[in-house]
Amino acid sequence: MGHEIRPLIEEFRSHHPDSEVELMESRLSDPFGLLRADEVDAQILWLPVQEPDLTVGPVVLTEGRVLAVPADSCLARLVSVAWEELDGYPVADLGGLAPAYWVEALVPKRTPAGRLIKRGPTARTLQEVLALVADGQIVSPLHQHSTRYFSYPGITYLPIHDAPSTQWALVWSLTNRSGLVHAFAQVARNSTAVRGRARPQRGRRVAGPSAGWGGYASSGSA
Repeated sequence: MGHEIRPLIEEFRSHHPDSEVELMESRLSDPFGLLRADEVDAQILWLPVQEPDLTVGPVVLTEGRVLAVPADSCLARLVSVAWEELDGYPVADLGGLAPAYWVEALVPKRTPAGRLIKRGPTARTLQEVLALVADGQIVSPLHQHSTRYFSYPGITYLPIHDAPSTQWALVWSLTNRSGLVHAFAQVARNSTAVRGRARPQRGRRVAGPSAGWGGYASSGSA
């Protein structure tokens, strides 16, 4: 997602030339771990985020969704898919650290007709998800920007034509009093630019999600 939020970062740097923003990738299986460990100052996460100790800031990106499927599967012959077509295909199990409501915002528990979408092997990172898809063990809903960053052997991406758009927002700890984090959030609120990539800040850290599932983090100070 670095390219998508780059204009936003560049705008922030123009207002704070002595600051930097460093990107890190977080695990999709533990989306809030970096924030709670104070390893990053902020993070970009898909919504909703309903955690009492976290503050949800401005939306920085809105995009569609795709389904990653094995290239030799029957689904790969289609032009696009509907949610209902996930019936009968397992998806990755992200474990117990990622809240169910957050996971289900991307991977619903049931199809629109009420059929249970089976959880298959456990995956902690996006790369593990992609490896399972390429191996034919699962299919996986992902975000649209994954198609630009992850041209993976053995995987075909199909638009999910009835999926709602995903919104990504800046999120930080309720106890974080960093002026730079709040300044970054204000730039995001005011910006009309297409959101892009971040650069390191010396002293403070801002985090966000990685392509498809996870997150980036940044660190630095003014």
